Amino acid sequence: MNRQAFISLTLALALSYATAGLGAALTDLGPWYFALRQPEWKPPDPAFGVIWTTIFTLCAISAWLAWQAANTQALRRRVLVLFAANALLNVVWSALYFKLQRPDWALLEVVFLWLSILALMVGLWRISRRASVLLVPYCVWVSIAAVLNLETIRLNGPFVGMT
Repeated sequence: MNRQAFISLTLALALSYATAGLGAALTDLGPWYFALRQPEWKPPDPAFGVIWTTIFTLCAISAWLAWQAANTQALRRRVLVLFAANALLNVVWSALYFKLQRPDWALLEVVFLWLSILALMVGLWRISRRASVLLVPYCVWVSIAAVLNLETIRLNGPFVGMT
């Protein structure tokens, strides 16, 4: 790996982990969260950190591969815009669910998050198939998380805002 590729991979990892850090900062596992009834099949809380770290690492590698493969400014702009939109939606979900304590609003927003992952996969396919495929676990996990979000609403709703 040449120096420029190493620097761009390091930057992709830093940006991805910064996004993860913003989401984590908005994730308050306090009394409100622990009082929620959860479906029996919910993974244990410590698993979420491992899962998200893996996903954000795969996203960074995906972004790096796509950036390396993009041979025009327009394609690089596409990579940047798609990942930036997805990062924003990822952080917004955490804010809605945990900070505002509105899983119902988060369920509406997760549709847009999921669509942004699909847009990433489709938008990167012609640039780098490997970059696109690396996002499959992210899409699968957000699909599972959306069902978990729905079940949380079903078990605990209605939600009326912060308490």
